[in-house]
Amino acid sequence: MARVSNSVRPPFRTDQIVDVAVDVFLERGYDATSMGDLAKAAGITKSSFYHHVSSKEELFELGVSRALDALFGVLKEPEALTGSAASRVRHIIRQMVKIIAARLPEVALLVRAHGNTAAEERAMRRRKQFDQAMTGLVEQAVRDGDLRLTMEPVLFSRLALGAAVSVVEWYRPTGRVTAEQLTDAVEHLIFDSPVATPAVEPTA
Repeated sequence: MARVSNSVRPPFRTDQIVDVAVDVFLERGYDATSMGDLAKAAGITKSSFYHHVSSKEELFELGVSRALDALFGVLKEPEALTGSAASRVRHIIRQMVKIIAARLPEVALLVRAHGNTAAEERAMRRRKQFDQAMTGLVEQAVRDGDLRLTMEPVLFSRLALGAAVSVVEWYRPTGRVTAEQLTDAVEHLIFDSPVATPAVEPTA
């Protein structure tokens, strides 16, 4: 259900249009959604809708960019750029979960993109770039001896990212689990299990 009702309202801002579009895309599917559907959900005419955006493709890209820009922003944070590779990986995963909790609709739209359109392909390429950056850090952590794995680094990276992203299908901010509890749980699942053991200095 779209976030904005069909009642009379003040003029829309573009970000509100994007809110509506993301919800409709999730409800109907991107391919099956028309500009008419989006205008109807927003409660405005198609001509008014085109005043804000040129196409549903633009709306899709604006929606998924909210998630992607936030994720790539994490890679530029000081904690993701300095310190051991293992600590940087842990920081990125924690921040990733927090972003997912805060941007559930946009992340869900990104995750459900299948590459059927040019806009979806572009989103998937950006997501792959993020995944590759994460895998590179995991590989560095293994080489440094800061992360001991029972599997290949690329497999661990994919499973870790998958575990973080999977919460988009069930987590609800209004539920019993807080975002901080969710973040701690995912971190514990990924890093404090037999498959991934932080290196421990031998005691004297």
